[in-house]
Amino acid sequence: MADWSQLPKDLLGLIAKRLDTSFDLFRFRHVCSTWRSSVTPTRRRFPGRFPLLPNENNSKNFFSSSFGFSLSKRTVFVIRSPHNATSWLIKVKEDESNRKHLLNPLKRHRFDFAKVLDIQNLSLLEIGHEYVLNYINYPPNSLNDACTLYMEKLILMHLDQKSDLGGFVLLTIHVSGKLAIYTSENKDWVILEQMPSPYDDVILFKGKFYAVDNTGRIVYVDHSCFDVNLVANPVFGGDKKYLVQCKGDLLLVDMYLSIDATVDSSFSNEYFEHEPQLAYCMSERTVMFKVFRLDWKQKEWIEVKNLRDHVLFLGEDCVFSTSADDLGVSKGNCILFVDNLFYLSGEGDGSDCGHGVGVFDLESGCIKPLENYPELSKLFWPPPAWFTPAVLEV
Repeated sequence: MADWSQLPKDLLGLIAKRLDTSFDLFRFRHVCSTWRSSVTPTRRRFPGRFPLLPNENNSKNFFSSSFGFSLSKRTVFVIRSPHNATSWLIKVKEDESNRKHLLNPLKRHRFDFAKVLDIQNLSLLEIGHEYVLNYINYPPNSLNDACTLYMEKLILMHLDQKSDLGGFVLLTIHVSGKLAIYTSENKDWVILEQMPSPYDDVILFKGKFYAVDNTGRIVYVDHSCFDVNLVANPVFGGDKKYLVQCKGDLLLVDMYLSIDATVDSSFSNEYFEHEPQLAYCMSERTVMFKVFRLDWKQKEWIEVKNLRDHVLFLGEDCVFSTSADDLGVSKGNCILFVDNLFYLSGEGDGSDCGHGVGVFDLESGCIKPLENYPELSKLFWPPPAWFTPAVLEV
């Protein structure tokens, strides 16, 4: 029988460099003392402060010297116990002190219970991640400090995958609907002016930046020269476009919205008295989805009628996909998404964790609250029975 503790230190170092997450590195170092001493528990570090984005006329923000952003990464895992088939879907945030925090997988809400996960004896499968910009020295507002978090999707590309100190590029959508790029070399934001229509989503797909506007027009974003190049022509119809990688393909998810007049007006008047636009958005109901696959040769979107065993997740800060088998559920071919109206109307499972989440079944074309699908609902809340106070220590 092989003695794995005797592997050469150089080989162990090469293996460690190919580990994707701090959780993988943690488990690697816990194999034995030889493996632990072969690599230090370091991770990529980003600058302590990023500048604020320019305003709509591309000029510097007046407060940029005192305000700024910090960058954090959050990872979505499917967690399983080796003694139980039940799965749990969780988002983990790692702060600067290396402490882990558990969050709702589709939202920005942090779970309010003090337990620490022992990951040594659990099966963890990473199915998605997100990067988030948090405001520094920004005054809180009345909506649970929502504005202390930059609200647009952010993606990151490492320019040197083998080095912890390598350069990187950030891509996001500016408040004007234009694309904004930050490079570690220039240490500043650049707004890309090429914009026939406002952009809806951005993605890092096979090592390249792509963006889609609200017509379904997708472009390749060349960060080296701050240029965009057309990849596929528009898909008109829906109101909100998402890009997601699924089974090696690039998919476009087209969300159709409708204003629902049945929302309790007293709720809107009480909570959004000074924010009429926000009240309008909160009353939007998702009524349908269409899914398309990009045909790279024809440069066009091909409609997908069946996702087979896969499930798409449309979160507030990230979009990802995985198989029903990875989730431990019997059926895929559906889309889970955040829906404001399920929250306002009280539809859902009554807990904050599943509240406001809808499920679109591609086979039936129906949208229902998460609680109508027990297998999927249990992925969110409550935690599995094996998640007990005895499960401690990361």
